[in-house]
Amino acid sequence: MLARAAAVLSLVVAAALFPAATSAQARADDPPAAEAIGLHISEGRLLEGNGNDFVMRGVNHAHTWYPNETQSLADVKALGANTVRVVLADGHRWTANSAADVANVVAQCKANRLICVLEVHDTTGYGEDSAAGTLDQAADYWIGLKSVLAGEENYIIINIGNEPWGNTSPEGWTAPTIAAIQKLRNAGFEHTIMVDAPNWGQDWQGVMRANAQTVYDADTTGNLIFSIHMYSVFDTAAEITDYLNAFVNAELPLLIGEFGGPADQWGDPDEDTMMATAEQLDLGYLAWSWSGNTDPILDLAIGFDPAQLSTWGQRIFNGVNGIAQTSKEATVFGGGGSGDTQAPTTPGTPSASAVTATTAALAWTASTDNVGVTGYDIVRVSGGTETNVAASTTNSVTVTGLSASTAYTFAVYARDAAGNRSARSATVSVTTSAAPALNCSVAYRVVGEWPGGFQGEIVIGNRGTTAISGWTLGFSFANGQTVSNMWGGTASQSGAAVTVIPASYTATVPAAGSVTVGFIGTKGTANAVPSTFTLNGSTCANG
Repeated sequence: MLARAAAVLSLVVAAALFPAATSAQARADDPPAAEAIGLHISEGRLLEGNGNDFVMRGVNHAHTWYPNETQSLADVKALGANTVRVVLADGHRWTANSAADVANVVAQCKANRLICVLEVHDTTGYGEDSAAGTLDQAADYWIGLKSVLAGEENYIIINIGNEPWGNTSPEGWTAPTIAAIQKLRNAGFEHTIMVDAPNWGQDWQGVMRANAQTVYDADTTGNLIFSIHMYSVFDTAAEITDYLNAFVNAELPLLIGEFGGPADQWGDPDEDTMMATAEQLDLGYLAWSWSGNTDPILDLAIGFDPAQLSTWGQRIFNGVNGIAQTSKEATVFGGGGSGDTQAPTTPGTPSASAVTATTAALAWTASTDNVGVTGYDIVRVSGGTETNVAASTTNSVTVTGLSASTAYTFAVYARDAAGNRSARSATVSVTTSAAPALNCSVAYRVVGEWPGGFQGEIVIGNRGTTAISGWTLGFSFANGQTVSNMWGGTASQSGAAVTVIPASYTATVPAAGSVTVGFIGTKGTANAVPSTFTLNGSTCANG
């Protein structure tokens, strides 16, 4: 995950310009199916050697830069992951990981019952980053490791090269991708192969989408899966669902091989839609990344400590559609289809406490199971509709993101490692309290202007003695301005009225402290500063 700035442009690739093949076309052009010797592809799905459908749920781990952190594999497994994508180097840019080291990584993955995706990171941004290596060089590295990879087809996937093309002439991605695949097949590799998209993995120009069928057909085994990386380019639900559904409708295998959630200066990825759509379509996802990022905002765990998950880490592991809620262990390790069909007992009726304007603490009597309860799913019940609102590995949870002065009804399900789900618990109803009046301030300034556009900055201050969590900012423009891109929050606009909700790292405004939101906007001749700002309904002082 490098040089995101280079990749952040609007994803305005119309499906008509980059059509996915129809299902009928895709299947008619499929190469002959090879005998399944391990993880393999069939009709657009990733299957295990026994034919069990396998959906990856896991994280990326930067092994090549932190080779002594192999305990991380056990840690991510304990949090529910079924897959880990391991960063390796082929020697072009970073010191090559030796055959012995890679063999140990594979052994550690197997010991921790994790499917292991191995990737070469040296290719990142080729064509735009002069330090990047080629896919051909990466293929040679894999061939040099054949002695430790052969026979591991049930346990590993080979991701030839990370983000192997930048934004410069991304149409150049197709031919070397095909060549690298065929080079590995000619060398006798029978593993499932993964290929990343150009545009720093985000395919915002649609090159992988347009050429996926051609690339897939070039693999004589058909055991090929495409990987899209979703960061700031994918900041709307429409962009995400359109891209993922295009591959599914064409029966072309796809996963989200990297993605981020925290907003940055280039935008705010819509991780909620990514995770929800991946769950709906049964597509894999692998979050970036466990720990050790140059920018720690993307660290799932702080300092490689599983007991110190960041807000991003809590979202991935314990949030709605997160790993704890949706991951199923590969059956090659005895999980999933292991023969356990007995569901956990029904959880006790939840009780509510510490109800505030935005949160409610729930607790219930734990379920039991013949093998073991692995987690609980908390749902909001509204008539005949259920909505997942939280997940927990214990028999308590704090539900967040609630609206003030609103009635809610919640219930709980238990689940086990085999994916068996209990009957729903009885319900509990709560009504959140009214939002307290806030002692807040807002400082708005124009950082810079140009014809038709400008950059703005909003500093939200807390003049009170307790932290403000889960805020909503409101204001109105006077001259027809619009917000086109925001970092530190997510903006929605109806006419002149703008509503902003926080990013994960700006969600709490500390007592006597502040958080900052920035944005790019459009304007006409005039660009007046908004006169009034509200925070959770309370009017804030200016400045």
